[in-house]
Amino acid sequence: MIGTHAKDSIERIFFAAARMRLVTDAQHSCEIEPRVGEAPQGEHLVVLTISSMQFRLLLLLHFEDDECTQRYYVGDAARGLTECFMEFGNLCCGAMNQQLVEHFPDLGMSTPYALSSGCLPYLRELKPDYVQSYALTIDHDVRLGATLCVCTQAPLDFVASTAAVEARDSAGELELF
Repeated sequence: MIGTHAKDSIERIFFAAARMRLVTDAQHSCEIEPRVGEAPQGEHLVVLTISSMQFRLLLLLHFEDDECTQRYYVGDAARGLTECFMEFGNLCCGAMNQQLVEHFPDLGMSTPYALSSGCLPYLRELKPDYVQSYALTIDHDVRLGATLCVCTQAPLDFVASTAAVEARDSAGELELF
């Protein structure tokens, strides 16, 4: 079971992390809207996991391999979109992890991996306690989707400080565990 404070805290933590880490320039906007009853946007998925003794949080980032997304995340780099996007997803998940570790000191974070969006219906096999999808618009042009999925091992409720979520802005340092 996941409490309403935990749901709100996880959402606020995700919103702050997405606005800081899914943009290529700090001046770019990241608009986030909840999606209700619609399939999340994007043919491809990047999956990241934050796990503790009490819960497992999956962050699924959805994207299309289209010209607009390529131009924004790849530019003229010699790497593919999925590889570049995994780096941004990893930064976003890392920012979430930094906030959550203040409440759960035993966190671990997975290496990002890519899947087809056809795998999304299998989330229900995890018997999640909380699932929420969002539509993201980056710099008024790039369309992404995101799904937060939380599975708990025990009752989960906490309140993340609003000031800490909004104020934290690191430069993406490497964090060793």
